[in-house]
Amino acid sequence: MAQATYDDANLILRLYDLRREEKMRQAREWFGKSFHARTGEEVAALCPPGSEANAYYRMVVSYWDMAASFVTSGVLNEDLFYESGRELLFVWERVRELVPGMREIYKAPSFAKNLETVAHSFIERMNRESPGSYEVFSKMVRG
Repeated sequence: MAQATYDDANLILRLYDLRREEKMRQAREWFGKSFHARTGEEVAALCPPGSEANAYYRMVVSYWDMAASFVTSGVLNEDLFYESGRELLFVWERVRELVPGMREIYKAPSFAKNLETVAHSFIERMNRESPGSYEVFSKMVRG
């Protein structure tokens, strides 16, 4: 485990501040309560282009992919991120079945790649610390 630095702590605090921004709070609240799409067709119906739901969906997914990019690029201490970044795993659980199709539709093979990479690492970490904990978490999120 690499030692976290003051820069890591400051970046975590900055990420937290961004999550507290009013529009982002609204997007996160909507995502948590309303985003339960399992197919591309369901996403299109729930989040049509130009709608507030579409903006919220894109805001939440892109925020967590951006935050994950700090971890995958080595800019942010992974261990410190996991201490306060469990919401990333919540978002991944909601979109994981959709990501392969989105990559295909938009011809964007790296869509949500950082989110996916960090989520998988998070899952491995959870199961290493407490076997079966990811499955419990996944069932809770997915219903």
